[in-house]
Amino acid sequence: MNLNNRITLFVKLGRFFSDYINNNLESLEKNKFDKAINESILHNSFFSKKNILKSLLSWSNVLTKKSIDDFLSNYFIKNKKREKKIAIIMAGNIPLVGFHDFFCVIISGNFAVIKLSSKDSHLFKFILSFLVKENPDFDTKFDVVESKLEIFDAVIATGNNISANQFELYFKKYPKIIRRNRHSIAILNGNETKKEIELLANDIFYYYGLGCRNVSKIFIPNNYNLDILFKSFVLWDEVINKNSYANNYNYYRAIYLLNKEVFFDNGFVLLKESEKIGSPVGTIYFEYYKSDNQIKEMIKKNNEKIQCIVSNNNYPKTIKFGETQMPNLNDFADDIDTFNFLLKLN
Repeated sequence: MNLNNRITLFVKLGRFFSDYINNNLESLEKNKFDKAINESILHNSFFSKKNILKSLLSWSNVLTKKSIDDFLSNYFIKNKKREKKIAIIMAGNIPLVGFHDFFCVIISGNFAVIKLSSKDSHLFKFILSFLVKENPDFDTKFDVVESKLEIFDAVIATGNNISANQFELYFKKYPKIIRRNRHSIAILNGNETKKEIELLANDIFYYYGLGCRNVSKIFIPNNYNLDILFKSFVLWDEVINKNSYANNYNYYRAIYLLNKEVFFDNGFVLLKESEKIGSPVGTIYFEYYKSDNQIKEMIKKNNEKIQCIVSNNNYPKTIKFGETQMPNLNDFADDIDTFNFLLKLN
């Protein structure tokens, strides 16, 4: 498969996602994808139809000919003497969280050795079968490994800080990208519109706060009225109906009460003052700040922990309210250019 064939295949997948969201598929195709989605929800207590549709929408927006061409225009792609076998160890915290790595490996002309997460295997297996159906030659571009990884040239692994240390040791002889815990933050100046604060709630609650692009901490000016936040959060009171989320919320609420810690509670999310960046599911940390210089120092200090920043101010990694879960193809996890890493393996 040449580059044009690979691009065409991903564009077809993006169109399939769009057709599914807009209910434009034939009943047989729709029923098969419905089954994969329902299986995913059954096997991951944090998955929901709403969040899966959000992931599909995000990918349908970027899997277009123009978007892929714009992405590739930033690189010089030469013909490979030999494709490399790239092991991809995927996480399962949010739907299709490992898809970007898969996309980069295939588009770069390499072979994907895929280690799926048990928490997000059904969607991915359906996608692989769809791509093979659209182009049978694609069957020679990947392998799904159920057991131990054995034959590969490089590794892309995503996990938490504990698993990352294990990956570093286990794959020390290989070229690799090892991802660790990252979090996203919001920095408010007090002049945000009601709509912007409502969009901030989307950045917080999509995927129940499990993604590295979910806002887990909010920096607010002194004397900021926390009721402004709670009023926008009400739009997401449905999250408490997910047992896995509710269990986390209730657990941390009990811990804070037992420890006599100060927190604010609206019945489905806890607001707690803390200097930490990453908050547990069901809790959002906040911190008051006095000056812009204080914020800049904080960003510099925590740069390797921050994935993106939601703000109207011009800070590094800043994105607009409501757009944390709509990354472009060049929005790389951990700020590591995966595609450039793959191109340099020749």
